[in-house]
Amino acid sequence: MTNDHDWEHRVAALWERIDAYEPADFRARVAALAAERPDDDPAALFEQGAAHDSTGQPEEAVRFYRRALDRRLSGLRRRRAVIQLASSLRNLGRPDRSVELLTAERAIPAEELDADEAALSGAVDAFLALALADTGRDREAASLALGALAPLLPRYNRSLAHYARALLTAPDGS
Repeated sequence: MTNDHDWEHRVAALWERIDAYEPADFRARVAALAAERPDDDPAALFEQGAAHDSTGQPEEAVRFYRRALDRRLSGLRRRRAVIQLASSLRNLGRPDRSVELLTAERAIPAEELDADEAALSGAVDAFLALALADTGRDREAASLALGALAPLLPRYNRSLAHYARALLTAPDGS
C-alpha cells in the first residue's frame, strides 16, 4: 500500500499522459494503480470508470461509477462521477436518467459544496443541457446553456440572462 498523496500524484500524472497510451494500455495502467488500493475503494473505482469512459467504453464506465457512488465516493470525485455517469448514460441512449441525475446534482445548495465542487456547476449545467436536448426539451436546454454562459461574458450578461429565462416562458417560435 502507498500513501494517499503519492497515489493521487501518480494518478494525476497518468491522466496528464493519457494521449501517450493506447486505450487498453491506459486502462491497464489505471487498473494497476487501483489495485494498490483496498478492494472497492471508491476513488479507485471512480478512476477506473473514468479510464473506461475516456477510452470509449461507456458501459464499463457506468458500472464503475455506480460502484464508486454506492461506496460513498465523496468530494470533487463524487461530483465528477455524477456528471460523468450522467454523460455516459446519455451516450448509451438514456438521456432521461441523465436528466434525473443532473437535475438532482444541480439542486444541491451551493453552501453544501466546497470551492472545487462548486466550480463544476457549469459542467453540471452543460451536460444537463445536452441531456435535455436529447429528450426533446430544446428550449429548456438552450435556456440552461445560455444562463450558464451569461456570467462569463464581458458584456451583455444581463441581457443574455434575461433572454435565457424568457425562453422558458415565451411561446415556441418567438
